[in-house]
Amino acid sequence: MSETAKLILHGQEIDLPVITGSENEKAIDISKLRSTTGYITLDPGFKNTGSTQSAITYLDGENGILRYRGYSIEELAENATFLEVAYLLIYGDLPNTEELAYFDESITHHTLVHENMKRFFDAFPQGAHPMGMLSSMIASLSTFYPESQASNRSVTDIEKTIHRLIAKLPTLAAQAYKHNKGLPVMYPRNDQSYCGNFLQMMFGLPTEDYEVNEVVERALNKLLILHADHEQNCSTATVRVVGSSQANLYSSVSAGIAALWGPLHGGANQAVIEMLETIRRDGGGLEKWIDKAKDKNDSFRLMGFGHRVYKNFDPRATIIKVAADEVLEALGVNDPILDIAKELEQVALNDEYFIQRGLYPNVDFYSGIIYRALGIPTDMFTVMFALGRLPGWIGQWKEMTEQSEPIGRPRQVYTGSTSRPYVSLTERG
Repeated sequence: MSETAKLILHGQEIDLPVITGSENEKAIDISKLRSTTGYITLDPGFKNTGSTQSAITYLDGENGILRYRGYSIEELAENATFLEVAYLLIYGDLPNTEELAYFDESITHHTLVHENMKRFFDAFPQGAHPMGMLSSMIASLSTFYPESQASNRSVTDIEKTIHRLIAKLPTLAAQAYKHNKGLPVMYPRNDQSYCGNFLQMMFGLPTEDYEVNEVVERALNKLLILHADHEQNCSTATVRVVGSSQANLYSSVSAGIAALWGPLHGGANQAVIEMLETIRRDGGGLEKWIDKAKDKNDSFRLMGFGHRVYKNFDPRATIIKVAADEVLEALGVNDPILDIAKELEQVALNDEYFIQRGLYPNVDFYSGIIYRALGIPTDMFTVMFALGRLPGWIGQWKEMTEQSEPIGRPRQVYTGSTSRPYVSLTERG
């Protein structure tokens, strides 16, 4: 017999179906509540509302578990390439040798962007935020590939759009960086890996041969994997809602980039570096800021510690901490900001105040350290996040369209004025 929940309204009992997920997650199905009772539920921020049933990512914040399609994030980060994980998220399984070879070749084939797009960059002022440029450029891709907008687009058309997006996002991200630096654009190279190619487009110059540092390449591969998907967060939900109107994939991802841009979502690792810079400029030593963080009456908060979903530890942080240490050692970076970060890390890992409250260094803390060590400016940090999150957005969009989900249309409880007559301007005085 199916499990149900009972809702009592005005003395009448209403049975609501209970949905059980594959990991025994429970949900009460209220999809017919309004049509049968006239009532809706109110859940600001959708914190307790499941908008879909998804087979892509499983997240258990209480126990620090993150899995993509059933595979643990620890195993994927240690053993897989980012393109393998992208294939997994989009198509449901890890690719075999032949599938990966085709996927890799197709991505490599599509890395160039139309030369006319350079004119778009020329129109942006130097110093324009790279997330604004990236969102605009991704949306504009639909105008270069009009078949992506067709309501009767074929499976082949969708496949090409997916591959183009994965291929071109690193190219456009690197061009945004070069634009702000006033440096010449580096074209993609077919002899490099996905991560190696991005690094040479970012840091290479036409006048010299750029040699990809293997430690840095491995760390970037891990970072992209760790950020590849994270269930129904703000930007992912945005991609699905925009896509539910049958908007093309480019526009849907562009909207996701805009959502990720917000400081409460993708800007956390940028906030980490800004906090560390504030501490350095103050010159008052770390103890002062630790005391401020412990003072409940002080508005100062440590950025990059704890997590709104992971209550005990962030499994991604455990992985990327090792990569951060390897990058700092390999590059031999001498940076007072990173010295402060390492001191702060030790305090948080050993101070009872932080341990009891679960204020551990999270993935944003360590990713900020790595990006800083690589010389990536803080306003590019969220772009790096978008690079990693892209396959998750694509996989979620693809799942949503294949499940023929209805257009997203939240309800509201109206709290404004009741009906009132129009008063002419002369009467209003």
